[in-house]
Amino acid sequence: MSKNLLGITGLAVGGIVILSSVFVVPAGQVGVVTTLGKVSKTPRLPGLNIKLPFIQSSHLFSVRTQVVPEKFSTLTKDLQVIEATATVKFAVKPNEAPRIYSTISSSDASIYGRVIQPSLLKSLKSVFSKYELNTIATDWNTISTLVEKSVAKELNKFDYVAVKGLDLTGLKIAEEYRSAIEQKQIAEQQLLRAKTEVKIAEQEALKFETLNRGLNNQVLYKLFLDKWDGKTKVVPGIQGGTPPVIVGN
Repeated sequence: MSKNLLGITGLAVGGIVILSSVFVVPAGQVGVVTTLGKVSKTPRLPGLNIKLPFIQSSHLFSVRTQVVPEKFSTLTKDLQVIEATATVKFAVKPNEAPRIYSTISSSDASIYGRVIQPSLLKSLKSVFSKYELNTIATDWNTISTLVEKSVAKELNKFDYVAVKGLDLTGLKIAEEYRSAIEQKQIAEQQLLRAKTEVKIAEQEALKFETLNRGLNNQVLYKLFLDKWDGKTKVVPGIQGGTPPVIVGN
């Protein structure tokens, strides 16, 4: 009985030791291993991994692309308040997971608030403060690209995460300024249309002027012969004067 009990106890302890020695890192994540609190510099990749039982602990970090919308308000160069939503797409760099665990956060939940958000808001204010409201409203795509580059540059200083993209949507401005911008756009389009019509008229006038200079009685007579069917009655033109005139049906 004692031997059997010892055998069962040994198997149980052995099982616990084995289970404590292995851990699985799911796809899209990396593992950070700590040895009595000391963080290993090399992350563990997806799959079955081994660690020292009772001495080492494992912590998982997602390296998938995360998408977080951030509503913000800021001032433009001409001191107008705008509101919009910046949706940033980012991913933790796998090799930086141990450093993030050591210096910033022991879980995924705090990465955005401690790493992404401060750099994002700083970049938004920096970019929008350089442009007037009219430019921002009419060239939104360019502004979005500038913000994305600015955010990536800020985050590269720390090198924790990679920016995968950034979208600016839902621009809100005061109604009176929106109306003024729309009126300005309409006026610019009307001016462009007027300039285009003037240019077309000038080209038509030049074409007719060139045609008139090239016309003479011989040319007109040639055009007449090209069109005449040989049957329709005509009044011959006076030599050196007017061209023939069609009088028949």
